Amino acid sequence: MQVRDALGSKLELERPPVRIVSLVPSLTETLFALNLAGNVVGVTRFCVEPAKLVEPLPRVGGTKNPNLGAIAELAPDIVIANAEENRKIDVERLRALGIPVFVTYPRSVASAVETILNLGQILARAREAAMLARRIVRVVSGIETALGIRNKIQLRVFCPIWKKPWMTFNQDTYAHDVLRLMGFCNVFGDRSERYPKVTLEEALALDPEVILLPDEPYRFTDSDALQLKTALPPDLSRRLLLISGRDLHWYGAHMAVGLLALAERLGRVRASMQPVH
Repeated sequence: MQVRDALGSKLELERPPVRIVSLVPSLTETLFALNLAGNVVGVTRFCVEPAKLVEPLPRVGGTKNPNLGAIAELAPDIVIANAEENRKIDVERLRALGIPVFVTYPRSVASAVETILNLGQILARAREAAMLARRIVRVVSGIETALGIRNKIQLRVFCPIWKKPWMTFNQDTYAHDVLRLMGFCNVFGDRSERYPKVTLEEALALDPEVILLPDEPYRFTDSDALQLKTALPPDLSRRLLLISGRDLHWYGAHMAVGLLALAERLGRVRASMQPVH
C-alpha cells in the first residue's frame, strides 16, 4: 500500500500497521476511538486520553523531544505525527531508522475530518473512521443550523494561546476555523505569521468584543483572568471567558464532544450581548 501524508511524503506499507506509536495527544485519543487499543504500543507523556487506557502504555518522551531510541525499541509499523506538534528533524530521523511516519496537518474543521478518514484508511479502520467522521459532521451541521442567520454577524474575538509574550493564531489554523464555525471573527486572523507575537495594546486596538482564554497550550487560570480584567474596559472585562483548550485545539475524536461543548458555551455569550458589528 502506497499512501501520502499531509506534507506529501510517500509511505510504502506492506500491510496495514499493527504496532502504532502516537506522538500527537489528540490523535492518540482518536486511535482508541477507532478501536485500535490493542495496536497502540507507545505514546508521549502528554497523551492523557482515554486516561485509563493510555496510563499503562510506554512513554516515549514529549512531543518536541521524543526518545527516538525508545520508539525504535518498540518496533512500530508506523508512527503518527503532526507537522506542528512534532519537529521535522525527529520525523526525518525516524524515517532514517526505517520507521514509517505518517504526518498529519489539519488546519480547518474539514481537514480534521479528512485526517480521521485518512487514518482509518491506513490503519484498516475505514468503517470506524467513517462512523466517527459522520458523527462529527452531524455536530458541525447542528452548530451551523443553531447559529443560523446570526452567523452573518460575527463577533470580534481575541484569543491568546500564550502569555509573556502574548501569542495568538492566524486564519491558517484549526483553532481559527473552530471560532469561525462558532460565529466569531479572530481579530488577528489576517496576520502573516501563523502564531504571531502580539501586545495587549495591539489586541485592544483591534476592538475585540470578546476575549477567550484557553487552558492550553498556555494554562490560563482565574488568576490570569482577574489580572487581565484590570487592563480592560468595563464592558469587555465582562466578556472575558476561560475555555477548554482541548475543545478549541484538539482535532480528531474529541471534536464530537468538544465542538458541541464550546458552541454551547460561546452561544451563551452571544445571547447575552447585542453585537455592534
